[in-house]
Amino acid sequence: MMSDAFTPQTWLHRVPAGVKLAGLALLSVLLLPVGDCRILVGALAVIAMVYAGFGHVGMARVKLLRPLLPLLVVIGGVQAASGGWNAGVVVTMRLLAMLLLADLVSMTTTMSALMEALAPMLRLLRPLGVNPRKMALAVALVLRFVPVLMTRWRAREEAWKVRTHRRIPPRLVAAFLADILQLADRVAEALDARGFDPSGADRHS
Repeated sequence: MMSDAFTPQTWLHRVPAGVKLAGLALLSVLLLPVGDCRILVGALAVIAMVYAGFGHVGMARVKLLRPLLPLLVVIGGVQAASGGWNAGVVVTMRLLAMLLLADLVSMTTTMSALMEALAPMLRLLRPLGVNPRKMALAVALVLRFVPVLMTRWRAREEAWKVRTHRRIPPRLVAAFLADILQLADRVAEALDARGFDPSGADRHS
């Protein structure tokens, strides 16, 4: 599992988690109606500058997102088939911008800070039987594990390319999914070993 946040520390680390999550939500909403490729290119350029400001660590982080590019291309292709090439390009760039923004929050925010920021909002769901701390942990884990899963997939993909030049077979995807399930089991066991009890922790808070 990854450490709470990547090092070295940057100005974005000092921004409160709640502010970063609110900014992520706001920017995502603002990007949704944008249909001008020039605006989206500008947004991606600004995001790229932020990553570049982190040095080689930031650029290495961007490389971890490469396994998602085929999925973005497929989504853009489907949109292009129904709405034209411009619509496909717009959807692809919009999703890429949102993905990069979400990863910026993940890479500069600790797990505990994410949980503390999410828990107050999720308490509104308590009347529906939702445990706020348990749900906050689940959301934080999803955010933290995305880079881990992409790293594992990249390692499998590169190992396959070394052995053969053929396209990736379905059995490699199945093995990757099995690896994810095993990883989830190990994380659950680690939480149990550390005595994590979401309901009890929530009552204490």
